[in-house]
Amino acid sequence: MVEDEHSLHQTLRLNLELDGYEVTSAYDGIKAQEILQGAHFDLVILDVMLPRLDGFSVLEGMRLNKLETPVLILSARNASADRIAGLRIGADDYLTKPFELEELLLRVSNLVAKSIKQKQTLSPKDTYSFGGHTIDFRSQQANLKNETIIPLSKKEIMLLQLLVSHPNEVVTRERILQAVWGYQVFPNTRTIDNFILSYRKHFEEDSRHPRYFHSVRGVGYKFTP
Repeated sequence: MVEDEHSLHQTLRLNLELDGYEVTSAYDGIKAQEILQGAHFDLVILDVMLPRLDGFSVLEGMRLNKLETPVLILSARNASADRIAGLRIGADDYLTKPFELEELLLRVSNLVAKSIKQKQTLSPKDTYSFGGHTIDFRSQQANLKNETIIPLSKKEIMLLQLLVSHPNEVVTRERILQAVWGYQVFPNTRTIDNFILSYRKHFEEDSRHPRYFHSVRGVGYKFTP
């Protein structure tokens, strides 16, 4: 937990520990970076306005260094532009101050459960192959049948994982938005269309006549192995 307001920090820490969590604390961005480099966490609770280095810079550094630990941002900055900025650089959730303690604890519980589930389901050999292509979920890349290697973003990997885990099933837009972007963050559904178009460009022999990635008009998307 990274929060520089001392009284709030202590209150949150106490309540998190009462809920059974082990909490490591930092009061500024530089110290947070040092701690994150040397230990594993299931969740980072991150204030934005911090001494020495702001929370957005800490988060951006995490993602650039491929540290995919879920991040819950706490901030007094409640403008939509701030929320969008935080989510764009990799936050998993954004909660504005003041907030209800019960809501915070619920969000923490959901994100920690999601983090633990992802670690249990992803093993170092967790790959998926189809049509001569292989997706490596751990390294976030795809090895195409023409021997080209392409990097994939966290969201691209999460969407691929969701689709291939439900072969021949239509996955609704609503389910995708909730599973990949979070229950509070619903981007324009055109965003999903762009992801699907990108998959077709990489994995389909003829993107105009897809074999694997299908759009079901008005409902969602389907992966056919």
